[in-house]
Amino acid sequence: MGILEGKVIILAGVGGIGDSLARYYHAEGAKLVFGDIEGDHAAELGKEIDPDGLRALGTYLDGSEETSIQALIDSALSRHGRLDGFHCNFAIVPDGLLPEGLDIPMEMFDASVHVNLRGYFLCSRLAVPAMIETGGGAMVYTSSSAATTASQTRFAYAMCKAGIQALMRNVACRYGPQGIRANAIAPGIIPHYKFRPGTEKFIDDAVQDTLMKTRHGNPDDIAAMGAFLLSDLSGFISGQTIAVDGGQTHRP
Repeated sequence: MGILEGKVIILAGVGGIGDSLARYYHAEGAKLVFGDIEGDHAAELGKEIDPDGLRALGTYLDGSEETSIQALIDSALSRHGRLDGFHCNFAIVPDGLLPEGLDIPMEMFDASVHVNLRGYFLCSRLAVPAMIETGGGAMVYTSSSAATTASQTRFAYAMCKAGIQALMRNVACRYGPQGIRANAIAPGIIPHYKFRPGTEKFIDDAVQDTLMKTRHGNPDDIAAMGAFLLSDLSGFISGQTIAVDGGQTHRP
């Protein structure tokens, strides 16, 4: 029996860390519906995880569009009759590691806000009522250590990741009495197959920024925390941002 046995979970955003989230949640027993802007990849991942298609379905999702998010929720409800958890995990980083800082083109800033912040709000707006309707559940949001650390780059991305934490706390406060828990995960540097070639020094330097100094993070570190927060084991945890970064950030 996995810790998500029988729970109906939506995962919004695969690829990179998200692939490990999908595999881990399925292995822990979840009935899983997930989507990604790379719909073909999501569909293939679903077939890999669950060839019979009984407990895992991968499909297209544009996390910035209300109709696309609603279609993902409707799919979970029509297949399984309820919704117990929703993990917002998609992101874009249009400003990347560009050196411009405040001089980034405004279209990059607007694109980041449209997907990384507005999209998470829309997911909450649509998923929370669906979970309340079927007895309550857990929202999990992927934030980032960038939300609470200073950097000379990724201004838009960092602002959005901080905003996600504010959204999470408000959801937890407003809808807690109706059976909704909300928490955020703040990963540090988590290398995965989408990392660009030539980032090895960046990864090695990040290891030295941790308290452990022994290894970098991996996607399963995030998946383990996500599964815990979606499970009943975390039933008295809400309104929290939990850093999974080897101690890169350390605060009360």
